[in-house]
Amino acid sequence: MELRQLQYALQIASEKNFSRAAEKLHIAQPSLSQQLSKLEKELGVLLFQRNTSSVELTHAGASFVSKASDILDAVELLKQEMADISQVRKGKVIFGSMPITGSHLLPYVLPAFRDHYPDIEITLLEDSSMNLEKLTAIGKTDLSLLSLPLQESSLSYVEIAEEQIDLAVPKEHPLACKWEEYPDLTVDIAELVDESFIVLKKGQGFRKLTFDLCQQAGFEPKVVFESNNMETVKSLVATGMGITLVPRFIARAPRSEFVPVYLPLTAPAPSRTLVIAYRQGRYLSGAAEAFIQTFKDTMQTLLD
Repeated sequence: MELRQLQYALQIASEKNFSRAAEKLHIAQPSLSQQLSKLEKELGVLLFQRNTSSVELTHAGASFVSKASDILDAVELLKQEMADISQVRKGKVIFGSMPITGSHLLPYVLPAFRDHYPDIEITLLEDSSMNLEKLTAIGKTDLSLLSLPLQESSLSYVEIAEEQIDLAVPKEHPLACKWEEYPDLTVDIAELVDESFIVLKKGQGFRKLTFDLCQQAGFEPKVVFESNNMETVKSLVATGMGITLVPRFIARAPRSEFVPVYLPLTAPAPSRTLVIAYRQGRYLSGAAEAFIQTFKDTMQTLLD
């Protein structure tokens, strides 16, 4: 049995006519009929019922065409994998990102990637971490920027960076004033038991991390305001409405008019692990692999 015979059978099944199938395959009709007869003889079954007006699949033929289609798809995938191994060329990566984290990291990552791989297209999909996990699990994204722990058990991941968590307080807060006097000051999360917290709304992974860290310190955070946007959270802290925890990459971002004071937390300082996640068992193209490596290299540069 040859691959071309599988292709011939699929084309005949699609066209239901030998002449049209031969034309699409760019071979002579007698040659196509001969190859099909040879295949049926080898298999010991009749794949097509011929009549004067059309060609119809037999029961055996329907089963054969279904399996042959799977085989040819697998062959094409294998060719793609081998081409990617030999050389990263044109391609496309659908990348999911948490909006705020992505807004601070992707301006560094994407230009670096474009410089090295100008013919690979990156399509960006932004959503909450909860939704991104679901989209990645069903294959709507090739890769997604998330933080551990992941809730979807069907996802695999590559660790990108360990990002420290800082405390954000208003400039007039006693801790901010104390930090000006003692620059080596660190804050134990347990000291924040009576503070008012401004946090992200449900569905955001960093909200859960904030609650987990407070609970590990022995208290439930007293939430006075929630927002979908970390930039809003930071600005509200700066105006004196409360305090919050902020990932360090976001805390390092260019300053705006409303800027809180960022204080380090007591060792071992809490952190979050940023990862690039993908569906388990999903083949990662050379383009996807290159994007992951570029992301890791860029993050290392930012951390140095």
